Amino acid sequence: MKKALIIVDMQADFLPGGSLAVAEGDQVIPYIVKLIGGTESYELIVATQDWHPPGHGSFASAHPGAKPFDLGELNGLEQVFWPDHCVQGEDGARIDPDIMQPLVSTTEAGQRSMIIKKGQNVEVDSYSAFFDNARRNDTGLHRALQSYEIEEVDIVGLAFDYCVKFTALDAAIAIDDR
Repeated sequence: MKKALIIVDMQADFLPGGSLAVAEGDQVIPYIVKLIGGTESYELIVATQDWHPPGHGSFASAHPGAKPFDLGELNGLEQVFWPDHCVQGEDGARIDPDIMQPLVSTTEAGQRSMIIKKGQNVEVDSYSAFFDNARRNDTGLHRALQSYEIEEVDIVGLAFDYCVKFTALDAAIAIDDR
């Protein structure tokens, strides 16, 4: 059975000290590193990366009077207004080096890996590694899983209540739709 590992948003802004930190999120890093280099045979390893342009519509700072975690609307969709996070090219957007280094090493060793950037459209947020929240644009991950004939995925990362959750829900559909 061909398997893929999907590593969701292990970025500085989601780790302790980041602008949208998950409490104790760094504690999962050794487990992910072990999965990347472990005995499990993955046909494909995917890391996702929130990659927002400055002034992204999901940021509270883009809406006068809005505060982080307020609920509002972004182009007709309900939206949590987040603190600015994972801005393209800034330190907070970088994938944790303890994850990135073994990911690069596996690629150099001939294992297939890829990085999926999401949240690039200023007008719509993107929790899932497969689609934006409006489900108008896909990231190409579904096609990648199909091309590698993936039958099962393991999903790890941050944050369970948003990006991991929506990635897992879409992965279940993608795997079922092989």
